[in-house]
Amino acid sequence: MKPNAIEKEFIKTYDQFADAIFRHCVFRVSDREKAKDITQGTFVRLWDYMSQGKEIDNMRAFLYRIANNLVIDEYRRKKDDSLDRMRDEEGFDIGFESMKDIETKDEYARAQALLKCLPDKYREALVMRHIDGLSVKDIAHLTHESENVVSVRIHRAIEKLKMLSQKNETHN
Repeated sequence: MKPNAIEKEFIKTYDQFADAIFRHCVFRVSDREKAKDITQGTFVRLWDYMSQGKEIDNMRAFLYRIANNLVIDEYRRKKDDSLDRMRDEEGFDIGFESMKDIETKDEYARAQALLKCLPDKYREALVMRHIDGLSVKDIAHLTHESENVVSVRIHRAIEKLKMLSQKNETHN
């Protein structure tokens, strides 16, 4: 690809995926500024990769893989900050289309707290499937697992969330 063609492809990709990658990152790290940094890092790495003339078969999966690797790096450096701090910031807007059904920030906070109770692999699969809207096939490709393993994780995550939710309702 010529430099101008690479730049056009990069801009097109950024316009198409930047918001979704940001939402994915903010949901994973629970910190808006860290999510911005990770999103930026994702596209910097994409630019580096593209400028080397390397081909990318599935752009969406490639971007999520980069973002996930950067999220893991962030967790290794420091544990995520509390969602409460982010929730209390004035003007905070989650921006998740799938969150339209959640009517209050308290319900969102409860949902986030329940998700944090899940093992990392279950939470990751559930977020990718139901927040990011990735297919089971794409998740399997990103996580280097079989589609069956991903499906089982999603199912088990949902069952565990139901159980945790019922447990919380009986204690309140």
